[in-house]
Amino acid sequence: MALDCDVFIPAALGGMIHGENAHRMRCRMMVEGANSPTTPKADAILNEQGVLIVPDVLANAGGVVASYFEWVQNLQHFRWSEDEVNEKLGEIMRRAFREVADRAQENGTPMRPAAYELGIERVVEAASTRGYI
Repeated sequence: MALDCDVFIPAALGGMIHGENAHRMRCRMMVEGANSPTTPKADAILNEQGVLIVPDVLANAGGVVASYFEWVQNLQHFRWSEDEVNEKLGEIMRRAFREVADRAQENGTPMRPAAYELGIERVVEAASTRGYI
């Protein structure tokens, strides 16, 4: 964790980066492959150090999207090729990254709150469209 690197990818354990060790991180970017690998205190430390954090809610979204693709294919009784799945997944993930990065830049916030804000807005919009609120 304390080695100089461009990108650090915590991909196994939640809470592995915390207030006691975050100050030792020497990366420029962290892509959270695990669920909640960074505690809120560590998140604040890393943001103060200027580390770009791609939060788990965004970095892990590919698996959720791919599961959705499987569901759609099963409903419609057809199969996409691996190349088609990868192309569709890539488009969605690149768009999501751009939207979160743009929101973070607009608000002057890290990517995590920007991702949460966008997610909450989408849930509210869907609930409103369906007449739930």
